[in-house]
Amino acid sequence: MGDVSADMITVEMLREACETVRCSPMDVIKTPMIPWSQTTLPLHTSCNIHIKLENMQRTGSFKIRGVANQFAKRHKGDHFVTMSAGNYGKAFSYACKHYGSKGKVVMPETAPISRSVLIQNLGVEVERVPTTQLMGVVNRCVQEDGMTFLHSIDDPDLIAGHSSLGFEILDVLPYPDVVVVCCGGGGLLSGVAAAIKLSGCEDTKIYGVEPEGACTMYKSFIEKRPVGMDAKSIASGLAPPFAGTLAYQLCQRYVEKIVLVSDEEIKSAVSTLYKAGLVVEPSGTAAFTAIINDKIPDIQDKNVVVILSGGNIGKDELNNFPD
Repeated sequence: MGDVSADMITVEMLREACETVRCSPMDVIKTPMIPWSQTTLPLHTSCNIHIKLENMQRTGSFKIRGVANQFAKRHKGDHFVTMSAGNYGKAFSYACKHYGSKGKVVMPETAPISRSVLIQNLGVEVERVPTTQLMGVVNRCVQEDGMTFLHSIDDPDLIAGHSSLGFEILDVLPYPDVVVVCCGGGGLLSGVAAAIKLSGCEDTKIYGVEPEGACTMYKSFIEKRPVGMDAKSIASGLAPPFAGTLAYQLCQRYVEKIVLVSDEEIKSAVSTLYKAGLVVEPSGTAAFTAIINDKIPDIQDKNVVVILSGGNIGKDELNNFPD
């Protein structure tokens, strides 16, 4: 799509991307959405909550949706490079293997080693660097080695692919009152929000959730421009060094508010979900964390959707969470 502003993102464009994702040869899953009442999870608020189980998605997170649309729009023989803390890198590597493309993932040193190993096992090179050097290394790969950069946050094809999750929500609950979505750089949040709002759900309130130590979109809302920061959180998938430019534009237009949760609240949420039989990584719990800690306003007696965005957590990581 090239350089695209929020004004150019139409519901027709998003629906076309949704169909591309649904028909992708990578077999993207239409994940279940179940009532909270059908789980053993505690709930202290009188409302009708549905949980979108994107932790059951192929490659373990929502990222495959955007990747499926990105690869559908590009030459499969290219040598691709991207940056990722893990989940996008895993989906990217899966796509490279599927299409027979070469790939490289530039990964922050803070990301779990187990995720680097997993990506390498799919045949893609990994280079671990300090978070502040991610874009510098990517630029070197593009300029010196002729690689094609696939953006893990701010590519319009990626965001359009992620919108497929929003359309799936509407397939089950056509007019939700509230939708709660995790936010890192804003790719998922902006795609879901655009799909829902442009489908005629003008009254639906959409909330993004970020860790306190990695709140680039929250700060961007305050400063009214996309900003960066030295992001640090146990939810490494929600800690990119900046908010995406297109993602910010779409979030500012369609998202009600960004709320923050602490790392301690995230840790507790991982354990609560695990005890209920749901394996969810720290980044994937953000929306759920906000709900159980009363961070989302005015949900009494409302129809609410909470997205569990990823389940890529190893045994070594689970040992760090309370019983």
